[in-house]
Amino acid sequence: MTSKKIEKAINDQIQNEFYASYLYLAMSAYCESINFSGFAHWMRHQSQEETEHAMRLFDYLNNRGGKVILQAIKKPPATFRSALDMFQQALKHEQSVTKSIHNLYSLAQRDKDYPTAVELQWFISEQVEEEKTAGDIVGRIKSIGRDATALYLMDQDLGSRAAE
Repeated sequence: MTSKKIEKAINDQIQNEFYASYLYLAMSAYCESINFSGFAHWMRHQSQEETEHAMRLFDYLNNRGGKVILQAIKKPPATFRSALDMFQQALKHEQSVTKSIHNLYSLAQRDKDYPTAVELQWFISEQVEEEKTAGDIVGRIKSIGRDATALYLMDQDLGSRAAE
């Protein structure tokens, strides 16, 4: 069983993960609206992955005898200045999720809640991947600059992302 402090922190992280899912879904909708179906496809997969992260924490808390309390999810932005801006915001969000996971891990260590610390190690590794992927895409878009053909090709490339 987890402490009430850790239970609340995990519930907060569940909310963060659902917000991430909602943010990526909003980004997907934006991409569809500007005819970047490949980017939209990639963002939709990201949204689904974030929902899986939330549900992993949801199940973990239930398995530990905690109480899941779902919280309101704030409205994500609906428009972006450009594909670069959108992916930069995605990277910034992933960095904030990483910080939140690290804070939760530190709390679990302070409370000597070893099962939670072990569970969070998966999330820590996942965040390394999430930040790298978003950072790589930002770097690719920056290198493309205003080359419409290259952006089109990148859209096609990201559209080939398969479900994980």
